[in-house]
Amino acid sequence: MQSRMNNIVTVLPDVMTAMQALQGAAQTSGLPEKTAHLVHLRASQINGCGFCVDLHPRMMKKAGETDRRILSVAAWREAPFYTDAERAALALTEALTRIADREEPVPDAIWNEAARHYDEKALAALVVEIAAINVWNRFNVATRQVAGEWNP
Repeated sequence: MQSRMNNIVTVLPDVMTAMQALQGAAQTSGLPEKTAHLVHLRASQINGCGFCVDLHPRMMKKAGETDRRILSVAAWREAPFYTDAERAALALTEALTRIADREEPVPDAIWNEAARHYDEKALAALVVEIAAINVWNRFNVATRQVAGEWNP
C-alpha cells in the first residue's frame, strides 16, 4: 500500500500546530488520558482509519493500557473491562462520529449519561477529543496514510 500524498501535517505544518493546540487545550481539562485514548481508538475503528487503528493501540500500551481493554474496544458494550464513565464516553464517541446516521445525532440519553460522569470542563474536552480524532481520521483516510509508518 502507498499513500496518495505526504501526510497533510507535513505538507501544511501549521495544521499540525493547530491540531496540537486543539488537543493540548483538551488535555488540561481533567478528562482521563485513558478515556481520551479509548475515544481515539473507537472513532478510528468506526472511520476505518488503518493508520490510527494501528497507532492508537501502541500509544495506549505505552501509556499502560491493558491488552484486554485495547482489544475489546470495538465490543465495549459486551466487554466488562470499562467503567460506566468510559462507556458513556464511548457512546458519545459513536454518536458524534456517526452524526449523519440518526435523525437526532446525539440523543439526550447519551448526552445526559456523559454529563453524569464528567463535569462541564471534562465534557467539553471529551467533545474536543472526539472532534479532533475525527479530523485526524479524515486526513489519513483521504490521503491513504499507511499504517505503521509513524512511531509514537
